[in-house]
Amino acid sequence: MRLVIARCSVDYAGRLSAHLPLATRLLVVKADGSVLVHADGGSYKPLNWMSPPCRLVEEPAGDGLRWTVENKAGETLVIALEEVLSDTTHELGVDPGLLKDGVEAHLQALMAEHISVLGPGHVLVRREYPTAIGPVDILAKAPDGGTVAVEIKRRGDIDGVEQLTRYLELLGRDPLLAPVQGVLAAQEIRPQARVLATDRGISCLVLDYDALRGIDDPSTRLF
Repeated sequence: MRLVIARCSVDYAGRLSAHLPLATRLLVVKADGSVLVHADGGSYKPLNWMSPPCRLVEEPAGDGLRWTVENKAGETLVIALEEVLSDTTHELGVDPGLLKDGVEAHLQALMAEHISVLGPGHVLVRREYPTAIGPVDILAKAPDGGTVAVEIKRRGDIDGVEQLTRYLELLGRDPLLAPVQGVLAAQEIRPQARVLATDRGISCLVLDYDALRGIDDPSTRLF
């Protein structure tokens, strides 16, 4: 990972255009090729970014530098570095990914055992399906032959939808898996997450923990 602190301006050109005037910012270049522009605020969200796959060209520009980042869609992010205050590179190695807590891990095991909660005819491919950006909780085959990628959470929120979206973009490039349908499965799904998931064509599935464990049979309930 390369971390650069510099006084810079940023111009994005693509589906729309955006400009960040000259200011001191943190530029992050990750091993996967992504480039992110951060300010000292705004929590974890970058001011602008370019997702991989993309190409970074660095060249002199007057007394400074110019970075031109272009993705496969032809969108460009041009960063004019007037003054570089710090430029460091660190080898982070392979990240093991987020370890799920006990409930999420148990939900994953139970859902794999009862894959029919996705619907009749679904078949489990494997748990923790490996990808370049982390493992997909469950990968299954639908009755029509399509692939289903499932992200499991205790509480489904917007971050879970974003995480699943990244998996779907990556898995959809594999001709052996495409088309890939996403399912956000959780004990509780927040309304905002459900709206975003629906907008992106992702299904939402509320999991009944006790029913999966065989403690409660929903069919015997009066209400």
